[in-house]
Amino acid sequence: MTRPFVLVQLSDLHVGAVWASPDPVAGLEAAVRAVLDMPFRPDAVLVSGDLSDHGTDSEYEQVVDLLAPLAAPVYVVPGNHDDRRALHRHFGVPGAAGEPVQYSVDLGAMRLVVLDTTRPGEDPGALDEERLAWLDAELSSGPALPTVVAMHHPPVETGIPTCDESGLPPADRRGLAEVVLRHEHVRRLVAGHVHRAVYGQLAGRPVSTAPSTYVQLRLHFHTRDVALAEREPAGFAVHALLDGEVVSHVQPFA
Repeated sequence: MTRPFVLVQLSDLHVGAVWASPDPVAGLEAAVRAVLDMPFRPDAVLVSGDLSDHGTDSEYEQVVDLLAPLAAPVYVVPGNHDDRRALHRHFGVPGAAGEPVQYSVDLGAMRLVVLDTTRPGEDPGALDEERLAWLDAELSSGPALPTVVAMHHPPVETGIPTCDESGLPPADRRGLAEVVLRHEHVRRLVAGHVHRAVYGQLAGRPVSTAPSTYVQLRLHFHTRDVALAEREPAGFAVHALLDGEVVSHVQPFA
């Protein structure tokens, strides 16, 4: 078997946060060590939002420094805690500062398309007609490589009330499904935001979220209270392209 193409997904770093007992900087340092301890190196790294907790330059500078040992290209997705202008300054994402952070990159064997689901200043996400039209055009115009579409808010219901109330509206998820249905080369949709690994389907394509490197959300279906699971291990996702299909793993770390 040929060596798979490997995309590592880190999520919800929240550098600068103090609302849970783990230290987010220590968590990201441990995540980086765990990636480097794997018996292979990632070909690319995706960070699926909430890199910073307050959107400050100093927090993003820390993130850049902490990710540097990975020595791999890093592609960032904006989260509801992030500042679009700061992401432009520190990560050189395409587009004009303040506009949705949306772009695609051909990684050789795989194509990565980043979709901005954020509404600045609000926790819930959105996918308006303009953003969906951009995605449709981007998927149509690029090479038909096996494609991963990355966003912050998951495009499926999780059953966890606090996650779903701060997620994507049902109409926006339906609009995204209509776009994805038109593009067979979309192999997987990946997201963050919910601070745990969740799996589902949209338009017949697998959907997965990555755990947080900071703190996890407790699994519950009957309360709207935010319940953190500080004893649950942090983790990250590993997406491997095998014979044209994307296989995803969750790697916990201490």
